[in-house]
Amino acid sequence: MFPPVADFDAAYDNSGAVPGSAEFAPRWTREAEAFRQLMVARGRADLATPYGVAERQRLDLFRPEGAPQGLVVFVHGGYWKALDRSFWSHLSRGCLERGFAVAVPSYRLAPEVRLAEIGRDVAAAVRVASALVPVGPLRLVGHSAGGHLVARMVSAASPIDPALLARLDRVVPVSGLHDLRPIRRTRMNDTLRIDAAEALSESPALLEPAFSGSVHAVVGARELPELRRQTAFLHSAWAGLGARIDLGEIADRHHFDVVEDLADPASALTRLLTVPAPL
Repeated sequence: MFPPVADFDAAYDNSGAVPGSAEFAPRWTREAEAFRQLMVARGRADLATPYGVAERQRLDLFRPEGAPQGLVVFVHGGYWKALDRSFWSHLSRGCLERGFAVAVPSYRLAPEVRLAEIGRDVAAAVRVASALVPVGPLRLVGHSAGGHLVARMVSAASPIDPALLARLDRVVPVSGLHDLRPIRRTRMNDTLRIDAAEALSESPALLEPAFSGSVHAVVGARELPELRRQTAFLHSAWAGLGARIDLGEIADRHHFDVVEDLADPASALTRLLTVPAPL
């Protein structure tokens, strides 16, 4: 089903695989800024809430009309070395319109910090956001590197406190990178500096699942074979260990537009995150 990898850089080059990929980030920036302004004007945004002392340890929280039914935390991608919360605010719209508050954190990046420290940033952001919205279920969604990070939150030696894990009932890694060993063979690793031990200790697919809720691993059907294989690998590994995990490919979506479905309250991805009952 998945061919052997001949060129690891090409195998993980999402930008090179999508025509017009350079247009996405500028458009996301514009849409996210307009969304933040609208939410601030409506009194439904708490911006740049600190969860640590570093400048990047900040999160934005968006609240629905009325009392929230629960909280979704969105963890962005960028191969652990790029981007921040300012690109993604508008993706909160779908879950907000379905009654959930949405937190969007930034986190420290490589090479300033190691992947385990990035994971601890995400765990701290989840803890602070959950205190701001203490009612209803807690759910995590992450895209690309963010997909890795949310899966890491519910694998062995999770940096999330066990009491908070008990509130968490659903995790949705989107186009996640769940086995870090191939990433070590790319030029990106000149920046990431993932070593052999870290590839083993921080790869969710190589760890035991540590979660009683449901995991829904999804990927765009038009994504690179390696991104699709990574998602299938997490599903296979964790299903074989008894986790409640399913696998889905979203038709007609590539690596960049797959996450845009979060802005649509009617999309399958948004409904997956906001259906009240356990799945």
